Amino acid sequence: MIEKMTKYSFILLNREKEGFLEELSALGVMDISRSTKPIDERSAEMLSRAETLGRRIALLEKGEWKRDERYAALLEQQTEAERALAEREPWGDIDEEKTAALERSGIVFHYYIIPEKRFDPAWEEQYALQLVRQEEGKIWMVVAAPEGVTVDLPFKEAARPVISLEEAKGRIVSLAAAVKGRGFDLDRERETIPALKEEYASRKHELDLYWAEATGENAAEDHLTVYVGYAPTENDAELQEKLDSLGCFWLSSPATAEDNPPIKLKNRWFARQFEVLTGMYGMPVYDEFDPTPLLAPFFLLFFSMCMGDAGYGLLLIAVGLVLRKMKGGLAASWRLVTMLGVGTFFVGIVLGTFFGINLAEASWVPQWLKDCMITGEIAGFNAQMVLAIAVGVFHISLALVVKAIIFTRRFGFKETISTWGWVTLIVGGLIVGGFALAGVLDSDVTKIALIAVGVVAALGIFIFNKPGRNPLVNIGAGLWDTYGMVTGLMGDVLSYIRLFALGLAGGMLGSAFNTLASMTLGAHPTWQWLPFIIIALIGHTLNFAMACLGAFVHPLRLNFLEFFKNSGYEGKGTVYNPIIK
Repeated sequence: MIEKMTKYSFILLNREKEGFLEELSALGVMDISRSTKPIDERSAEMLSRAETLGRRIALLEKGEWKRDERYAALLEQQTEAERALAEREPWGDIDEEKTAALERSGIVFHYYIIPEKRFDPAWEEQYALQLVRQEEGKIWMVVAAPEGVTVDLPFKEAARPVISLEEAKGRIVSLAAAVKGRGFDLDRERETIPALKEEYASRKHELDLYWAEATGENAAEDHLTVYVGYAPTENDAELQEKLDSLGCFWLSSPATAEDNPPIKLKNRWFARQFEVLTGMYGMPVYDEFDPTPLLAPFFLLFFSMCMGDAGYGLLLIAVGLVLRKMKGGLAASWRLVTMLGVGTFFVGIVLGTFFGINLAEASWVPQWLKDCMITGEIAGFNAQMVLAIAVGVFHISLALVVKAIIFTRRFGFKETISTWGWVTLIVGGLIVGGFALAGVLDSDVTKIALIAVGVVAALGIFIFNKPGRNPLVNIGAGLWDTYGMVTGLMGDVLSYIRLFALGLAGGMLGSAFNTLASMTLGAHPTWQWLPFIIIALIGHTLNFAMACLGAFVHPLRLNFLEFFKNSGYEGKGTVYNPIIK
């Protein structure tokens, strides 16, 4: 299936875009492109207001008060006050009045913080020295000396305490109360989030309208860089939370087919292995359908029928397991190779071939296994060829049904009446014919059912193929459409004979190499086993390589041309390619 995408628009001034892509790439989910828009004074102001609101809403929703400028400033002041107290507290209480009086009388106080082990007791006799505090290997001390007298201690003086201890403690209490009060204010402000969001949406809408209505006559003083990106809708909640933290202005809306968003496929484990094949043809557009779940089983079946040899299936399984141990290149496709090997093994058993040996004729094969094989003829034709044609008819019929359903969803029933007419004719006719052959319907009921199918189909194909148009024109268009459908469908169905032909050719070539190898053996082989092994090994290696090439190319052709063409698949989408850091 095609994963739903959300469209994001990121709007930045040229001078603000530096580093934006690097931050965005860290998210790992955004497929992005860039364009520019002119910006004038008014749009710059509108953008600034919207960005401010967006950041405010993100701050309040997350409760990250440290991102609030006032709260952050108060916290910084509180931290500085606590640091100042830590420096002031060891000096204890100082009588500022007495200190000031002594300084006026010519006494100068010198403050020191020194390592305890470097304190010299002789200083106490040399200077008027007072030890204030002694702890943690440090000494806080004050030296009083007359003005003009040099205190010759081998240490740099510490800063003089400029505020009292009581004042330092009071400042911390005051700032703590201010921080708490600001937190209460922000908590109350959270009640305004709905109103802020409404205003933010209004600002976004106003800015969108302004750019939509702006003309090229406005003088561009600068340019806006507009990044348009797409990300899976399932990531919206997580992604938008991260975008808010970037502080950029962004808009989002569900992606539509008109946006032509990149395509990311989302399939279950089995189908996911075949997404690489869908990519080889082309990704679907956004309102199309993902063909991978239908391509996967049919490609596996077609590949297995083209290989047609159970022994080669075992070789493919072995190749897949070897690739699993490797890195890079084809190693990533080891699951696909292994699945193709498993399919080839079972289909090869049903077709009755094992390394070129016809299992249906081998005496060592149990009868119950032979009963599972498709052999013989049906209505005079090879049973395996009939099987290939039947598979082709079913494949094309499924494509027509898919086309009718998808086109009805995309364009409406009125535009697809002709398509439904062909579905009714072909699929309905096949169903009625199948019931008749199975004996479920008798001849009279079959005739009535076929007439009903024909009438309904004819009305859709020739009369109502374009409602409102001249009926004669509709009939002419229906005849031309009939010519194209009949000739095209016949060629498409016959294309499926290659499923039988390639399997038959591979089996016959493998049998030929077996015959060549066995010709080297005598009645009682001894050394003759060596040429037998060499011929068989080289022959089957060449046959295996050619069979793999044909089994890969031709099933792709049947899916890409026959199925995709009849299902109306376009494959013109672009691959989702997020930027990843």
